[in-house]
Amino acid sequence: MTAPDIEVQRVELAPAAALFRSLGDPARLAILRRLASGPARVVDLVSALGLAQSTVSKHLACLRDCGLVASEPVGRASMFCLAQPGVVDVLGAAEAVLAATGNAVALCPVYGVDTCGEENQA
Repeated sequence: MTAPDIEVQRVELAPAAALFRSLGDPARLAILRRLASGPARVVDLVSALGLAQSTVSKHLACLRDCGLVASEPVGRASMFCLAQPGVVDVLGAAEAVLAATGNAVALCPVYGVDTCGEENQA
């Protein structure tokens, strides 16, 4: 494979990498999991997930910017829902991979649970 071919592959894979980065936070995953069961307001998500309102709002903004959730005004609040129902399949596939690997990724010295987020702090 030549260097230009490798660069084309990197460019083609960049959107997929961005998708996985958008899913790379436990709070965002929890929000998506909850929205998979139906639309919710921020206050519903705060209650269901035990997260601060500011945390939920910040992550919803990220997920909306990534095109994964959508919102519509309902009175003075906004109702959030999955914009891409296929994300449920992605999460299900991830759970299957985790089960098949015995959750080995959680022990990974680079991306494991104890190192989560450290690459962003460098």
